[in-house]
Amino acid sequence: MELAAVEEALHRLFIGVDGTSLRREDLKKACETAALLEQLARIVRPDRLLVDAAAGKAYVGLLAVELLGVTRVHVIEREPRRAALCRQAAARLSRAAEVRVVEEDVAQASAWPASPDVVVGLHACGAASDAILDAAVAVDARYLLVVPCCYAAAVAFSPTAEARADALGVPRHAEVRRRVVMSLIDAERTLRLEAAGWETTVAALVPPTVTPHNLMWRARRMREPNRMREAAQQLRALRGDDSR
Repeated sequence: MELAAVEEALHRLFIGVDGTSLRREDLKKACETAALLEQLARIVRPDRLLVDAAAGKAYVGLLAVELLGVTRVHVIEREPRRAALCRQAAARLSRAAEVRVVEEDVAQASAWPASPDVVVGLHACGAASDAILDAAVAVDARYLLVVPCCYAAAVAFSPTAEARADALGVPRHAEVRRRVVMSLIDAERTLRLEAAGWETTVAALVPPTVTPHNLMWRARRMREPNRMREAAQQLRALRGDDSR
């Protein structure tokens, strides 16, 4: 995906004022969005439903309309001001598309449509990333692309990750401890998807110089029984629950 095309579309849809330019944070977001759109282009079907979850201003969903020809987008954003900006940007689209903006938390089942083709989540903060993973499984999505953001204590597996780090004897030095805990959280997310039947790859979306939160979970629903059983066993071991 050409970065220049993404920058032009971002400016036109979300700023739309002649003589202005993208801010530094907008240029960073353009780089991340371009990389995610490149991944999305490999799997998206223009006439199938795309969900942009914890969407912020829905950069990914709306640019998928502009640059990939997607015609059906379901946006989930809980913050009213951002949802309003989504609607304003959608009105500037140069392509015809059905765009629905839902003002709800991604953790609410009522926010989600049934059986979407692709679910995307770019920098869903903290527990929102886990809610997106769980919801994508629950609504029987076909593909998932999610890039988590911060690893706050609100992440459900965080206390267990801390306890596992204690059991391993990981020191309390901040940088050492943080990396181990983050890796355990990422491992739990990966195994949770695979145990639910999703073939999952974790890779860098952009270089860490763009953002330190650069890992992308790319998953496809497969439901391969042997892999599901193996992942479920690994997940129980990671969680410290080998009894079930």
